[in-house]
Amino acid sequence: MAHALPLRPAARLRRLPPVLAVVAVVALLALPLGPDGGGGAHPADAVSALVVLYGVLRLVRDRRRPLTRRAAAVLGLPVLGLAVAAAGAASPGAGLEGLGRYLQVFVLVPAAVLLLLRDRDDARLLAWATVMLAVWQGAVGVHQYVTATGASYQGEPIRAVGTFGAQDVMGMATVVSLGLVCALGLALGRTPVRHRLLAAGCALALLLPLAVSFSRGAWIATAVTCAAQLLLAGPRRALAVGAAVLAAGVVLVGGLGVGTAMLQERVGSITQVTDAPDQSVTDRYTMWAAAAGMWRERPLTGVGLKGFPEYRDSHASLALSSGSETDGAGAGYQRQPLLSPHNMYLLVLAEQGLLGLVALAGSWLALLVLGLRRLRAARRAGGRGLDCGLIACGLLVWQLTDFAYADIGGPSTVLTAVCFGLAAWWALGSTTSGGAAAR
Repeated sequence: MAHALPLRPAARLRRLPPVLAVVAVVALLALPLGPDGGGGAHPADAVSALVVLYGVLRLVRDRRRPLTRRAAAVLGLPVLGLAVAAAGAASPGAGLEGLGRYLQVFVLVPAAVLLLLRDRDDARLLAWATVMLAVWQGAVGVHQYVTATGASYQGEPIRAVGTFGAQDVMGMATVVSLGLVCALGLALGRTPVRHRLLAAGCALALLLPLAVSFSRGAWIATAVTCAAQLLLAGPRRALAVGAAVLAAGVVLVGGLGVGTAMLQERVGSITQVTDAPDQSVTDRYTMWAAAAGMWRERPLTGVGLKGFPEYRDSHASLALSSGSETDGAGAGYQRQPLLSPHNMYLLVLAEQGLLGLVALAGSWLALLVLGLRRLRAARRAGGRGLDCGLIACGLLVWQLTDFAYADIGGPSTVLTAVCFGLAAWWALGSTTSGGAAAR
């Protein structure tokens, strides 16, 4: 009787799903950084480059066609505007640095994710990895809020920032928001009941760390996205989940005392843009005006990649402060310069002009339209893969909404790249790799 020989280590590695390489990128974002590491490179960025290389090696080994014409056109569309803006940068070094970052976030990593995801199970695994990362970061953030060991907010160390530190106050809010979007999509799918209940519980639990992040942009983007997901899932589910979220809100605000005066003031400041706004709002609108001024100066190609800081002072009014203040969460007091307008669309318009904005926004819009079209087809087919569609479209809607209040930067940016890849897999994957995404 013949006995099966044990698999060699190389053979075992080949049997592992390729999506685990992308999951590793997500998992690395759970690592804490040093006090001064919030704005620098993160290990996840280095691994994302290895993921791109891994995708290329798999293509060469398997002799597969890299991308369909549609996928190549949609994902490659931003390259034209980026190349022109890089050539117009103030220095070759700045142009290459900016070009590399944009290609990483919007072209290379999304393409690698598209190629490494084989089916819906892979997409769900990646979504659950994002949820688990959000739960971990959220738990750290809530602990910071409760023990007053977070980043400084109105003079008190209570702002939840997770492991990202005071220099990247948006990092935890971004991760928690994206995890909540994934959890809600999983809860609204057609998977086993226990999986949906667990996902719904995670979504409700993530509301607390999102609240104590004091991030208005993340609140707005998450509210818009969750409402869109509920409507896309169907009116009955929208009513049921809406009632559950309302009940959770009552418990958080009334029962647990989350509705502090600071939190209520932060919520009220969302609409307070002309009637005595705080300095952060004043700085933001001043930088928006400066970005618009740069675009009017060079409307077609912009001032070049990484050019906003250099041209900021010549276009900003005297209302702009000298920088933002950060403190707490294990780091000392620091004053950070304002190097971007905190609006992705205006940043692209200022540095890349109409050419770059049309190319980037055109790529995003194509992904959204194709993704929504496939989501509608999934609903008509009995809801097969509905959770994956809600996750992919939800992540894209969140990013496009949040880009009105933020731009790329910080360690969490690599998660933005993964989200665009998941959206690309859903929108373009049905015609890629022999229809693997449709299984």
